[in-house]
Amino acid sequence: MAFVITSACIKDELCVDVCPTDCIHPKKDEPAFEEVQQLFVDPEECIDCGACVPVCTSDAIQDAQEIPAELQSFVAANAAYYGR
Repeated sequence: MAFVITSACIKDELCVDVCPTDCIHPKKDEPAFEEVQQLFVDPEECIDCGACVPVCTSDAIQDAQEIPAELQSFVAANAAYYGR
């Protein structure tokens, strides 16, 4: 996994709009959107392009290799959303 989204996510979907692999979900038109507190990056589909990072206005997207210890649980949370 290259990137993970943390609880700072405001679900504005700016990252979704720039993702070339469509690996960030749920989107507003998906049933789970209202149920979750944040968006999630699919660890198997993310290609580490980094396009999502500069557009994230809440700084919720972190490099999985450099994520601080206190946010480490979000690596598993992003993977778990996709059943990985």
